[in-house]
Amino acid sequence: MTELQQTAISSKRVEDIVERVRDSTPAKPNQEAVRLAEKFKSHGIKPYSQLSVIEARLALEEVTRLQMPEQPVASVKDILVLGAAGELPARVYNPDPERALPVIVYLHGGGWVLGSVAVADRPCRRLCLESGCIVVSVEYRRAPETRFPGPLEDCLAAVRWISAHAGELGAGSDGLTLMGDSAGGNLAAAVTQSLKGEEGVRVARQLLLYPCLYPARGTDFSSYRQHAGGPLMTDGEMEWFWNHYLGETGDERDPRAAPLLAADFSGLPPATIVVAEVDVLRDEGLTYAQKLKSAGVPVNVILFPGAPHGFWWMDAAFGQARELDRLLGSELTGN
Repeated sequence: MTELQQTAISSKRVEDIVERVRDSTPAKPNQEAVRLAEKFKSHGIKPYSQLSVIEARLALEEVTRLQMPEQPVASVKDILVLGAAGELPARVYNPDPERALPVIVYLHGGGWVLGSVAVADRPCRRLCLESGCIVVSVEYRRAPETRFPGPLEDCLAAVRWISAHAGELGAGSDGLTLMGDSAGGNLAAAVTQSLKGEEGVRVARQLLLYPCLYPARGTDFSSYRQHAGGPLMTDGEMEWFWNHYLGETGDERDPRAAPLLAADFSGLPPATIVVAEVDVLRDEGLTYAQKLKSAGVPVNVILFPGAPHGFWWMDAAFGQARELDRLLGSELTGN
């Protein structure tokens, strides 16, 4: 791989990243992505859209085979937080229980259908150690058993509970960072918008990794055309996820479901948005960054050349996942 393929491009000038993407021919996946896609094909692994919900959940759990060994964290505790319809499991990672530390509320990806605190355990450990922050990973209810707005309402209630009990969790007074990847990025963005102006909950930062922000059906983003077949995430899979999340009655134009459709982006906390270059979701992440910047919100965009959707969870397969760990640590510590 070339140095360009290996190294992320970070810029507070969102237009620089947008112009790079627009002016280049459709990007090709890097060699790590090609190797993994070929491995999946040789093992007969089907797209999620060709599986039942149960089969898809079991398939995603295998992602832990593509993660480096578990890293020890000083304190890891399972607790219960308040959701929209009762208590929810959550896992708290604390790198130094003797100090008051900032808190990251992490909402896992998986298309609102898949994923769990357990599957995201090792990435959360890495995040905790790189950032020096407390990480609270929330087990929100998933679709299709709980469709929109249930998962969002769970996350909103959980963030309020975590804010109210921050001192008990070992937090300082820095406010919360809301972080999510993919569908978790959707939930983090929607929660951030929902909490704007609410007294008692201070969101200091939003950190969105290849977020899903706009419905798959009818999208005209060029990244959907360029990378419809993946690798690792197709346009058909994204439509499958959206269908399970919204069902027959969900309004895909509701900005709580599609944060990119919000009427007002002003007054939101600073954002870091990570996009993968060969991801169908790339352009909606960049468009969200543009809307935030136009509304006066400080934004930093990080583009990973040649990277596919979901690479952060798979640090044994992608060197870029480990690079992202370091960048996230720098973003959160200011170093």
